[in-house]
Amino acid sequence: MESISATFRGLALGLLGVVSLAGASDAAEVRVMISGGLTVAYQALVPEFEKATGNKVLTSFGPSMGTTTNAIPVRLERGEPVDVLIMVGYALADLANKGKVVAGSQVDLTRSPIGIAVKSGAPKPDISSAEAVKRALLAAKTIAYSDSASGVYVSTEMFEKLGIAEIMKDKARKIPATPVGEIVARGEAELGFQQISELKPVQGIDIVGPLPNELQKITVFSAGIATVSKEPEAGRALIKFLASPAARDAIISSGMEPISAGGTN
Repeated sequence: MESISATFRGLALGLLGVVSLAGASDAAEVRVMISGGLTVAYQALVPEFEKATGNKVLTSFGPSMGTTTNAIPVRLERGEPVDVLIMVGYALADLANKGKVVAGSQVDLTRSPIGIAVKSGAPKPDISSAEAVKRALLAAKTIAYSDSASGVYVSTEMFEKLGIAEIMKDKARKIPATPVGEIVARGEAELGFQQISELKPVQGIDIVGPLPNELQKITVFSAGIATVSKEPEAGRALIKFLASPAARDAIISSGMEPISAGGTN
């Protein structure tokens, strides 16, 4: 993996453009709510954005959906302050339909594939085809999946597609508000399913690989401006940067595919 310092050497020109997008001359505090898929790239890029603009980014983390206390929809219902929402695309669109996101502000940032992980040192099953994944699932005693987009797909679509939904009810479990990789690292599940970008930061696991094409479900992560934002222009500048070519290398290194350069309306 390319080092962070090497990656940022390639960001300089892009950052110069962001400065002009920051809007006001006074520094702003930009409040962000973000789900796990983009965390690694985001944490690498935000300090560079802060240096370039003088703005301060304050971040809250939580899943894009669900009912846990830190889930982004739950945070919004509690009235927590926020300027930028970064989360699963269809969940952001749902919030936009409910009037929680400024119309037209949504920007698709990345595509993220689902991967499979095992505890470090454990045998890696064959996952080269749908039939191979089915055999691995049937052989495993315990399976974990997330309570967000990847887990919804695995539990409600993939198991059905493989014809093993009833069998999986007894040994596959949803993991709320905790990275699936941590459950696998502790030995509480033999196989873990989550976006590769969320598996990569976890110590104590080996990523077997992505799901094969016939089973793969790509999750799009998007950003938008919250309707309660007090710093919408600074928020737009942050989204513009995360969607720009300057952020590309950090996004790729985190296990995702950048969608395009762009900005908010």
